[in-house]
Amino acid sequence: MNERENAVDFLRGLSDDQLSAQLREACTNLFRLKIQAQTDRLNVPSEVKRNRRLVARIKTLQTERTAKTV
Repeated sequence: MNERENAVDFLRGLSDDQLSAQLREACTNLFRLKIQAQTDRLNVPSEVKRNRRLVARIKTLQTERTAKTV
C-alpha cells in the first residue's frame, strides 16, 4: 500500500465528527500554507498541493457518507 491508500483508509475509519475536525484542521493548515507561500518561501512547496488534495479527499468521503444515508 502506498501513502495515499493509507491516508484514505485512515480517513474512512474516522467518525463523522472526527472527519469534520480533520477537515477544519486541514483547511486551516492550507490557509496558513497559502499565506506563507505568498509572503515567504516554503520549505516544501509540494505541501500546498498535498494539503489541497487532503481537503478534497475528506470532502469526497463526507459526500459519499451523506449519499449513503439518503
